[in-house]
Amino acid sequence: MCRQRPRNCHYNRKLRPLAHTLRRNMTKAEASLWKYVLRARNMKGYLFRRQRPVLQYIADFMCQELKLIIEIDGTSHDTERDQEKDRQRDQSLSLAGYRVMRILNEDVLQRLAEVSARIEEIIEEIEESTPGHAGPRGHPRRRGTACANDRHTFDRQKPRSPRRSIPDRKPADKMPPEQKKL
Repeated sequence: MCRQRPRNCHYNRKLRPLAHTLRRNMTKAEASLWKYVLRARNMKGYLFRRQRPVLQYIADFMCQELKLIIEIDGTSHDTERDQEKDRQRDQSLSLAGYRVMRILNEDVLQRLAEVSARIEEIIEEIEESTPGHAGPRGHPRRRGTACANDRHTFDRQKPRSPRRSIPDRKPADKMPPEQKKL
């Protein structure tokens, strides 16, 4: 199934330039979902990537750990031909072990809170259906809780040399007259 590392399963290196272009030119709905819901581990601590090459497709958003792909569908998905392509795409991604979630542009732009809640429900379903799933980063974590492993610590840096002590300066009115000249 995976030739190299399991972390890069199904990654299609040939689509990298196109994915990079799509990341720079996101639609308004994709940008909103990314900025307010999925970015920076905002969604229950899981890492989502945007415009990720998977198999012969580019997924709008993907969480490798959950094997969850989120697709934002605009007006270009309205024709019967495009819907058939989407079904084939969903089927091949499902065979590769991914769960595909499709969301309409209008839903993201007009009901972002409901979309966020729906994504959370899907994540909870995946967590419950996966035996032994420990959550993001390999340990259980709930939203709003902090874990010592999540914070960036700088314990590994070399200890600083102690600073030279600077003599305390006295206010000018309490100085001896010979020092006030300076």
